[in-house]
Amino acid sequence: NQLMDTDVNFVLVDWGKRNVGVDSLYFNYKVGMAEAIAHLVSLKHRNIYFISGPKTLKTAKIRIRNFIDAIEKYRDNNLDYKILEGDHKMEKNEEMKEYVLKKAHDNDIKFIRFWFTDVQGFLKSFAITVEELENALSEGMGFDGSSIEGFSRIEESDVIAMPDPGTFQILPWSPKENGVARMFCDIMEPDGSNFKGDPRWVLKRTLKKAKDMGYTFYVGPELEFFYFRNDKGEPEILDKGGYFDLTPLDVASELRRNTVLFLEAMGIGVEYSHHEVAPSQHEIDLRYTDALTMADNTMTYRIIVKEVATRNNVYATFMPKPLFGENGSGMHTHQSLFKGDKNAFYDASDKYHLSEIGKNYIAGTLKHCKEIVAITNQWVNSYKRLVPGFEAPVYISWARRNRSTLVRVPMYKPGKETSTRIEFRCPDPACNPYLAFSVMLAAGLEGIKNK
Repeated sequence: NQLMDTDVNFVLVDWGKRNVGVDSLYFNYKVGMAEAIAHLVSLKHRNIYFISGPKTLKTAKIRIRNFIDAIEKYRDNNLDYKILEGDHKMEKNEEMKEYVLKKAHDNDIKFIRFWFTDVQGFLKSFAITVEELENALSEGMGFDGSSIEGFSRIEESDVIAMPDPGTFQILPWSPKENGVARMFCDIMEPDGSNFKGDPRWVLKRTLKKAKDMGYTFYVGPELEFFYFRNDKGEPEILDKGGYFDLTPLDVASELRRNTVLFLEAMGIGVEYSHHEVAPSQHEIDLRYTDALTMADNTMTYRIIVKEVATRNNVYATFMPKPLFGENGSGMHTHQSLFKGDKNAFYDASDKYHLSEIGKNYIAGTLKHCKEIVAITNQWVNSYKRLVPGFEAPVYISWARRNRSTLVRVPMYKPGKETSTRIEFRCPDPACNPYLAFSVMLAAGLEGIKNK
């Protein structure tokens, strides 16, 4: 595309054969650039465009330097050339791929699970062997998208799972020999474009809108869940504890402990864990981070909670309201926007220390909350939780300290300006976190744009 704006009539390419639209010479770089350029001069080509495709920017600069040294010898032949600075975002990606391959080798990883979600938020997974990893990092792995809920129709079923190398983590419960790791994937069309039904891409698209407005979106969800002795018949609780209760020698405390250790082993920061209000209900709070990372972390969190429970013959559920007459499980989501390192929600001159941006964001959330709950509270059981008397929001309202409101603004603490945030209290932990974070952000951005 960049060639269309130049008067280049010949292209020198030192990597795989591509159709670049003009006459071109493809050569093996090891043969020698000087010889290639001499050949071009003999053909009386004057405008030469050099394309280099090595793995890292450092190597690219060396090749460009060699190109300049070689071509300068022909200045007397009125030879002209152009070097175009490319997009070196690929450099980091290539370095991450090399890191993944090395880490897999050093840790005796045999299987890599590719993770993604369907539209409802159920985690999907398939495994490849380490022998396929290098190719998969570059080309992805194809599969039948028509078999995934909310994906493509059977007549357009081919899609590609492209692993994100930045999400490579070893599963801490896998064996030390022939171990198992995981990577989250972006779902692509066969032509390389993003598949529009991929929830992860939906969130990325909304984050791009925020970025275009100058904002970075951070979230901190509080995911609650229940432990039961099994998944057969009437649910049988593990304990009769309440909020912050210490229940010594009970199974649940050890389950929470092991869950936190697994989370931290996978690079997920944990603030604290505790017993919740209802019997056998628990919560482990993750340290806030950017929304895409947190969506990945949320999916990992749900798997780890269930994995630890299953290994101890216990059943864990994120069902919003599994017990009648008791508090349900929510996913209260703390949200903030940053401009650079400044919290866009903070205003020292406001009596609530809340900026106009923050107030507009809340207004957008309140205006669109009825649409939002179709995503954040997607199950029939979700609305059995949203009833009076159980600390769940039932009115469209906002406040500072009142925890029964839909939107709460936690109290400001001097010296904690960066902690200014809003808390959206209706979501439940059975939602799709990619779509949930996306729709929350989209509503807030609408509020900011429309004041």
